[in-house]
Amino acid sequence: MNQFLQAVLNGVGQGAIYALLALGYVMIYKATKVISFAQPALMIIGGLFTYHFTVEFGLPFWIGMVLGIVCGALVGMLVERVALRPMVGKPVFTLAIITIGIDIVLRIVANRYIGAQPKIVTYPSGSERLELFGLSISYQRIGLIAVTALCVVGLVVFFRATRTGLAMRATAIDQETALAQGIRVGTIFAIAWGIAGGLAAIAGTFVAAGAAGIEQTSWTIALKALPAIIIGGLDSVQGAVIGGLAVGVVEAITATYQPEYAPWLGTNFALVVPYALMFVVLLVRPYGLYGTKEVERV
Repeated sequence: MNQFLQAVLNGVGQGAIYALLALGYVMIYKATKVISFAQPALMIIGGLFTYHFTVEFGLPFWIGMVLGIVCGALVGMLVERVALRPMVGKPVFTLAIITIGIDIVLRIVANRYIGAQPKIVTYPSGSERLELFGLSISYQRIGLIAVTALCVVGLVVFFRATRTGLAMRATAIDQETALAQGIRVGTIFAIAWGIAGGLAAIAGTFVAAGAAGIEQTSWTIALKALPAIIIGGLDSVQGAVIGGLAVGVVEAITATYQPEYAPWLGTNFALVVPYALMFVVLLVRPYGLYGTKEVERV
């Protein structure tokens, strides 16, 4: 039983990173109806900003992370303004392809900075772990889960209790109607990309604070957030969190038990499981667990 609970605990920790990235996908999709494939690069860029502030400038971890979040948000807003704003009104597919190009360009720039050695950010408590009831979790993972929870609460309050959040919800429902009501849709797009960039920077920071740090292949972590948002629903904050945690837990449980009970599936089968879970969920609920069903009248 302890082995199972430990796997679940590890999965929740990893799933928190997927949840942060999935929230970024959802923010952009809710505002623009575009699935942004630039999140992996924004995660790497945000983590590198935190690395630069904490390691190169010697700032404390939390201050460096806050500055990294600000810089990540600014990069997200800059990407929207320079690359996507001129394409407003174009087919959604075209905009999605542009985000792929943005991701490639940003990752090339980031890889030149990373070089051959991974960039590692030191968490305040180092590698210390909390031992409780036979289970073990690092303080770095505890901090990650706590920050993710704060982000979720903050986004819920933002959407429900602020004028900008209400404007973003209105824009997500119908952009033309929002414009007619005096909402500055372009500003809403920029805010959505800024929030997505900030969330990606948080995820990148905790990736950098992990044992492996940020290396040139770390962007693949963000790909796990794609099945997370599809499982939860493309336009659901709640779904992004549940989808991210589900992907992390299923991946961790598979990595724990599959080599022993199903070795014939091969090594690293846990990397495939998120996509298998996504396939199963789509068979039952095509719009995801919490996604909004679209009804078209003809």
